[in-house]
Amino acid sequence: MPEPYVKLPAVDELTLLDWKRRIFELYAEVRENPSPESAWRYWRGVRDELFQGHSQSPLSEESRARFARLAYFEYDPALRVVADVEPADGELRRVGASGGETVLFRRFGTARFDLEGGPRRLALYWLEAYGGGVFLPFADLTSGAETYGGGRYLLDTVKGADLGEDRGRLVLDFNFAYNPSCAYDPRWVCPLTPPENRLAVAVRGGETYPSTVAR
Repeated sequence: MPEPYVKLPAVDELTLLDWKRRIFELYAEVRENPSPESAWRYWRGVRDELFQGHSQSPLSEESRARFARLAYFEYDPALRVVADVEPADGELRRVGASGGETVLFRRFGTARFDLEGGPRRLALYWLEAYGGGVFLPFADLTSGAETYGGGRYLLDTVKGADLGEDRGRLVLDFNFAYNPSCAYDPRWVCPLTPPENRLAVAVRGGETYPSTVAR
């Protein structure tokens, strides 16, 4: 849901700032809500409002005109986990993006957790740009069928998507997985999921394939 790293057309910086401010505020409310499912339903409602009515919506004007709501899997409490973070080698990675560009990240850690009956791991990236931020994309066995083929985002803290920590462990709630903006309109250019973050299970939580674009 947060804006991608590159946008091709010129933007109105103040409306983009407002979008980012709204996203930061939304995730702050999510973290403060003691009920993860209630927070998820609120998150969905605000996202629908922003996608339909905000000038920085990822949707084209044509898509916004027929937009009703975003599509999600049903909430599943088993998809909320906490991860131990192990340090990684700090290798710089150029992650491929939807428009053929690359975005520079540093692989700073590995998140280890249990999901769908077994141990899993995902690489954690730090955006190598001013201010930085944690970036966690992933793909799974639903990618390209039930969900966007380029993967979904779980954390993108420089853009506000931050689910917090639980006693020093990283909160990963796959019910909050969302599509990058390029899933809705090719004018947006977004980092895609690297091969090392492809899970060998079907994660049926979070946002499904966008109904506003052809598969």
